[in-house]
Amino acid sequence: MVVKSLERILYVEDEPDIRAVARLALEAVGGFNVCICDSGKAALDAVQVFNPDLILLDVMMPGMDGPSTLSALRELPDLQETPIVFMTAKVQANEVARYRQQGAIDVIAKPFDPMTLSSTVRDIWNRHHG
Repeated sequence: MVVKSLERILYVEDEPDIRAVARLALEAVGGFNVCICDSGKAALDAVQVFNPDLILLDVMMPGMDGPSTLSALRELPDLQETPIVFMTAKVQANEVARYRQQGAIDVIAKPFDPMTLSSTVRDIWNRHHG
């Protein structure tokens, strides 16, 4: 079985400052090809064209929150297997367990360290495909 490499990341975050830091962290530090969306609805529009290997999804967003965005993404035929990682400040064990039940493969705590975000994402990818 050929293990797909991680290259294309869709990042969904409603806060402009966090989007800017994440873009730097993932593109400049990590060398990933990143598509950034400011809402769940924008992600649903962009995802079919961008075809990401992995989706990073903020949990707390106005309108469609992370869990409802995840559910909507899972309804798209090409995205049923795409790994999704939630990013949130709410990382108590029971909350993380709930995110996993909702279909996330992992959770990254916010605020994240821009210098290590790419390696954290890569570690999650390697564990998921290991």
